[in-house]
Amino acid sequence: MKDSSAAKTLAILVALTLLAFLVQGYHPGVEDDGVYLAAINKDLNPILYPHDADFFRVQLQATIFDKLIAGSIRLTHLPAGWMILLWQFASVVLILWGCLRISRRVFAESHSQWAAVTVISILLTLPVAGTALYLDDQYLHPRALATAAILAAIVAILDCRRILAGFLLALAFVIHPLMATFGISFCIFLYWRASAQSSAHTAAALLPLAWVFQSTSPAWQQAANTRDYYFLSRWHWYEWLGVIAPLCLLWWFHRLARKDGAAVRARVTSRLAFFGVFQLAVAVSIMLPSRFARLKPFQPMRYLHLLYIILFLLVGGLVGQRILRRCPYRWLLLFVPLGVGMFWSQRLTFPATPHIEWPGAKPGNAWVEAFQWVRENTPSDSLFALDPFYMKLPGEDFHSFRALAERSALADYVKDPSVATQVPSLSARWKEEVDAQDGWKNFRVKDFQRLKTRFGVNWVVLVSPGVQGMDCPFQNHAVRVCRIPEAD
Repeated sequence: MKDSSAAKTLAILVALTLLAFLVQGYHPGVEDDGVYLAAINKDLNPILYPHDADFFRVQLQATIFDKLIAGSIRLTHLPAGWMILLWQFASVVLILWGCLRISRRVFAESHSQWAAVTVISILLTLPVAGTALYLDDQYLHPRALATAAILAAIVAILDCRRILAGFLLALAFVIHPLMATFGISFCIFLYWRASAQSSAHTAAALLPLAWVFQSTSPAWQQAANTRDYYFLSRWHWYEWLGVIAPLCLLWWFHRLARKDGAAVRARVTSRLAFFGVFQLAVAVSIMLPSRFARLKPFQPMRYLHLLYIILFLLVGGLVGQRILRRCPYRWLLLFVPLGVGMFWSQRLTFPATPHIEWPGAKPGNAWVEAFQWVRENTPSDSLFALDPFYMKLPGEDFHSFRALAERSALADYVKDPSVATQVPSLSARWKEEVDAQDGWKNFRVKDFQRLKTRFGVNWVVLVSPGVQGMDCPFQNHAVRVCRIPEAD
């Protein structure tokens, strides 16, 4: 019977994961994957990125993520694209499994448990207040694997298995140190009844010291100013509502749990509320004073990611318990419109790109088609220049040149500033390169030749119809890839 039950559970989890994929889509190489996929590419082929590897390699020194993925590709001999897709699928399965295991400890009814997991599977691309995060990304991110380990650690804490919890949190830490820190904090609250004071003391003991108070350079400040989520004063009212409203909901859920006699649920809701209040206090104390500017890139408000996952797990379970119950029509009335709405929001986010970008398929995005041509037809030691805002251009849909073209490029103004703030030694180089590309839309051949003389750039990617006088061996309706001619 146990084997049959386990097989049924696995089948449902796989079905919900497929549902999650259909809703959120799959877009390797977009946004932060410009760092992670580029690092995996470099691990698999060390000759890549001879000019700009520091823009992803230095940041990843604290994680095993890229080495883990690259190692699995070498071990299995599967094509990299398919192996990364399998990892993405596995990470969603593990997240949903962790949610199911938690829900089984806080809800008695199976329909409540599965309602909780279904809510999470559909809401994976829900934005988390003002943090620039989703519950899960549309590509393989170390945060997903770390989250799965953290959820498993929470189950271990609830089951009083401290050694296992410690191992799982350590695993999360070597995959994504920042998110693991929030997981450790919540597990401390969940385990220690005296929680608030003890956790505060523990967190204080873990804070780094002297470098926190070091002054920042103008280049670092320029990079930081591109990240609105670093500055609480720039958060909109609705983002603050996304901070405060969950705490109010948790207080209400705690009262309901005590009224229902659900001791574990009452414990989880109260500890999650304490965790939220404590982490908010830490975030405010770090992000508002100017003397702690160097700590802003640690993004302490991202504690909301874990809080949101557990909060919506509780929301789903309570809706299943009190409204949906075992009525199929109610399930359809809730989840079909919710799924369609989340699907539509993703189509609006990536309007010029297929909803699922399958490995090896012909690119359905004009920019990705150009990046593929670059990967297949230019020398691996080439250095490219693109509009520093290229990822935000219409039709580009946030695809990373480094990740998908597998070639070096001058720093951009969309994603590289984040790396420059987290690795301050790169900020001067980042500023030099983006300043040299200032006024890109008005560049002519002599401006590209200036980049060639100064940095060694020998190729450019331009928006069609390009610039007169350039030799462009690739072009489509949106993009041209052009060689920079020698100066006269």
